[in-house]
Amino acid sequence: MTTSTSSPAASSAAPFRQVTVALAERSYTVHIGHGVQRLLPRVVSALGARKAVVVTARPPEQTPDPKVPSLVVSTRDGEEAKDLAAVTDLCRRFVEFGLTRSDVVVSCGGGTTTDTVGLAAALYHRGTPVVHVPTSLLAQVDASVGGKTAVNLPEGKNLVGAYWQPAAVLCDLDHLTTLPEREWRNGLGEIARCHFIGAPDLDGLPLLDQIAASVTLKAGIVAADERDAGLRHILNYGHTLGHALERATGFALRHGEGVAIGTVFAGRLAGALGRIGPGRVAEHHDVVARYGLPTALPAQVSVAELVELMRLDKKATDGLTFVLDGPDGPGLVPGIPEDTVSATLAAMPREPAG
Repeated sequence: MTTSTSSPAASSAAPFRQVTVALAERSYTVHIGHGVQRLLPRVVSALGARKAVVVTARPPEQTPDPKVPSLVVSTRDGEEAKDLAAVTDLCRRFVEFGLTRSDVVVSCGGGTTTDTVGLAAALYHRGTPVVHVPTSLLAQVDASVGGKTAVNLPEGKNLVGAYWQPAAVLCDLDHLTTLPEREWRNGLGEIARCHFIGAPDLDGLPLLDQIAASVTLKAGIVAADERDAGLRHILNYGHTLGHALERATGFALRHGEGVAIGTVFAGRLAGALGRIGPGRVAEHHDVVARYGLPTALPAQVSVAELVELMRLDKKATDGLTFVLDGPDGPGLVPGIPEDTVSATLAAMPREPAG
């Protein structure tokens, strides 16, 4: 993985970053900064693509033009649109447009859009190049990088997916200027959990540096373990409970908010198992709170429901399984007794009802 401080997409007055995800012949660059969306035609040209399908959740004036004959397909961000029906629909649009595996698919939207479009590209002709233009903070710091694509089933989140690395990622900070407060919190949850997996003390940095540090951390982990054989599990820090909370609240709780609460819980559970001391447990709460993120369970969810949902987690191959901090850093801990998990959940503070 390498980083750089120069790019044809930005002037000397506009800082930016480049991060390379080093995967041999499948390596690609994540461009981060204001105006980097303008690089899309150059990326498409380098791929040799003659046609493109642009799947966008943004208005026309914010949707990038790849400068080749294109079909623009409108979509919407949100977990409710992230399912196999959406993937089928996209693949049928690709067929109708005559897209070949030598062409390119472009996603423009938040994390649910990059996930869904990425899976459609992975499946179409058994793999068609995809370029992500993530437009939310969550998508820029996490979802668009690393090649994990997935959609939801009624039984659980991200249960159907594939690994399909993008050809490039263009994290244009101009898209973040209109984000509502909830979307900022959504992305900050992923940044906060970085504190415990290798990128501490990001909360005082400028936004560009926060995004670049998060992407650099993920790029290094993905380069070392592309397919979740070991190290990559640490990227799921806080996610086991986070995903369960999303499902239990009908996605009223956003992903990053769930991860934030899941991070606090991960600290408490690691403490209950004797893996870390009280000071480190408290640090989990304090770091999440510094970002202005929720630290307590929603009032309406039950411990029993959360435990049942966590049994469906992709990592749960040997009972309840969590990524937890420990004396040697974070790691995957399988087979945690249900009574310990339930007791730790029951001891979590609750948001007021109403």
